[in-house]
Formats: sequence, structure tokens, C-alpha cells
Amino acid sequence: MGRIFEVRKSTMFARYDRMAKQFSRVGKEIAIAVKKAGPDPDTNPMLRRVMQNAKGFNMPKDRIEAAIKNAMGKDTSNYDEVLYEGYGPHGIALLVVTATDNTTRTVANVRSHFNKGGGTLGNSGSVAFMFKHLGVFKLKPEGLSIDDMELELIDAGLEELGEDADGNIIVRCGFSDFGNMQKALEDKGITPISSELEYVPMNTVAISEEQSEDIFKLIARLEEDDDVQQVFHNMA
Repeated sequence: MGRIFEVRKSTMFARYDRMAKQFSRVGKEIAIAVKKAGPDPDTNPMLRRVMQNAKGFNMPKDRIEAAIKNAMGKDTSNYDEVLYEGYGPHGIALLVVTATDNTTRTVANVRSHFNKGGGTLGNSGSVAFMFKHLGVFKLKPEGLSIDDMELELIDAGLEELGEDADGNIIVRCGFSDFGNMQKALEDKGITPISSELEYVPMNTVAISEEQSEDIFKLIARLEEDDDVQQVFHNMA
């Protein structure tokens, strides 16, 4: 029984850590969104997206509202979104999105993670050209026709339309068309499961399962950093 309890306790703490990381990420995204365009989600598409995603993984409404209120305070940390580029082991390109109030600390930590994980932090522009910056919307498939949506969303900047492994509909548009696509879906009464700005590789690199473990270890190391929001790669 003791061993079973330890496993359950370990699983519980792992879930708590993931939730805490998600809540921290959302808090920083809310702070950035509010500083850019104000606290009203009706006139701030970025804030509306963040709030929508927060509800998707059950962040309590009062915590969302508190984060917005805190972001309006004069003493709140000013977070900047900074993108770091580099290579992991086996020639895999990595993009690391951070939200930081101290770039000196963040770049030192990110460089350390790369070095310890067998990678190399690069200069700006060394890796980003391998990726497309896209808006990615995940939709429930019920009541939706992919063929109809393809025609209806072209004017909103649709670039790709398909399904994921779970059968959800995935809509992709260019970074600059994110707001247009968001509004087009809202006008149709469609509430996405999630909506993100992602870096999607234009080409992927095939490596062995053993080699991929080295990449996942580096990604895990990066994602544990409090300043890191997202990590993207071009591994097949």
C-alpha cells in the first residue's frame, strides 16, 4: 500500500506542477496583453485569446480576473516576450518563447539549459527562418463541415485546414491574420477549444528514437524554467 500511495502522491504533485506552470504562463500572457491593449477582452483580441485558453484548462474565473486586475497595477512587473533561437543535439532547431522582466537573467538561464542539454544558443535569425509563425485554432468537429469552412474562411486568411489525431478540426492562418480569423470564427458562433500563436516548422528532421530522447530532455529542462512560455522544434 505504501508504494501505491507514493505513486499516487507523485502523480498528484506532477499534475499540480503542470497546473501551476500553466497558471503562471497565463498570468504573464495576461500581463503582456493588458499592457499592450487594455483590460477589456471585447476590444483586446490577445486578451480574449488568453482568457479562452485559460478556461480550456479550468483556470478559475476569479484567478483570471485577479490576473487582469494585477496587470493594471502600477507595481506590476513589466513582462516582455523574447524569442531565443538555437540548436539542440543532432541538429534539431529550437525556438524558445519567454516572458521576462529581466532579460539578463533569462538569456543566461536559457544559454545554460542549452549547454547542459548538449545544444547551442544561437543568434537572432539563426533558426526562426525555418519556421512559419501561425495562428492555430483547435475546434470541436460537431456541426462543422471542413469543406464549407475552407470556403468560408479563405477571406479571413486561412492557410491550412485539417484534423488532429483526436478528430478535432485544426485551422491555421498567418500571424498577421490572427485577429481576422478569430473574429471570423466568433461571427459564426464558433468557440475554439484553444487558440495559440505557434511556430510551425516548414521542414522536419527525422532522427532515431534514442536521439529524440536527448531533445525531449532538453525541452523538458527549458520548460521547467519559470521564464519559458513555449518551446518549438523541427523534429519529425
